[in-house]
Amino acid sequence: MIDLRSDTVTRPTPAMLEVMMQAEVGDDVFGEDPTVQRLEKKTARIFGMEAGLFCPSGTMTNQIAIRVQTQPQQEVICDRNAHVYLYEGGGLAYNSMVSVRLLSGERGILSAEMVEANINPDDIHFPPTSLVALENTMNKGGGACYPLNQIELIANVCQKHSLALHLDGARVFNALVATGDNPAEYGKHFTSISVCLSKGLGAPVGSVLVGSRELIKQARRVRKVLGGGMRQAGYLAAAGIYALDHHIGRLAEDHRRAKLLAEALQAHSYVDSVLPVETNIVIATLRDVDPAQFLAQLEAQGVRAVPFGKKDVRFVTHLDFSDEQLGAVADVLKKVNRQSA
Repeated sequence: MIDLRSDTVTRPTPAMLEVMMQAEVGDDVFGEDPTVQRLEKKTARIFGMEAGLFCPSGTMTNQIAIRVQTQPQQEVICDRNAHVYLYEGGGLAYNSMVSVRLLSGERGILSAEMVEANINPDDIHFPPTSLVALENTMNKGGGACYPLNQIELIANVCQKHSLALHLDGARVFNALVATGDNPAEYGKHFTSISVCLSKGLGAPVGSVLVGSRELIKQARRVRKVLGGGMRQAGYLAAAGIYALDHHIGRLAEDHRRAKLLAEALQAHSYVDSVLPVETNIVIATLRDVDPAQFLAQLEAQGVRAVPFGKKDVRFVTHLDFSDEQLGAVADVLKKVNRQSA
């Protein structure tokens, strides 16, 4: 089975497994796991931040970041398709008791003008705006990337209005590889960044929240409340360190294959359109074909993808997807085309 449902389906490489098994560990809740500490410091240093906190998931790092930078009855600005709003189980309301101002960015990419126009006035009828959350790359936007100058403009608006600025960096290294931007520049603009290790980087588990020492001190307390404190987590942290050392540059291969996959999809009459491919996500809109039926036909031929809307399907290239498999997928798409004719 060729699994293109997500880049979260990857398995640790043999070299990563070897590093994991050799990790020096301790009880991280007691602050005694040296490998976790190395991962946290390393990730923070990459982004020019002061400190980091290793958590089981990107959802947890996002939710913690929002929790420590807002108060109940305040408001968060984000895109209407943001992961923090759509796919985190209502955590903004449950964990932080905040309301959300939803904007409609271009493929999920917000502008500084949009942000500034949606900051609430100081009026008791409105919740005070306290935080802006960006997502890079933008999942529902087909892996769209923020230009660094656009981030800087949004950061300037946030500083002007004393707002926190959080980045859901679920695929931030995909964005950095695609744009060539320096990750340390991100640390100048965001008050917190969630860095996922278990997507394109291929680690089995985990995300790191980075920010100031004071923010991470508060975040560690919230992680405990949420049940995110792990014990000998160094085995997992070692995989994250290996991923940061060895799996960033190769993301360009995933991007190349995604573009070729998009071309293969566009060649068939049952595909109406494909969103522009910048990174490793391919979202195709089908024409006169039910997505569930289309995906069932693919799976019968050994290829898995996911529905992503009423007419859309999503494919995600990753560490475990090769050129040979790309050719096999292209052949399957031709068979599906004949079946749909």
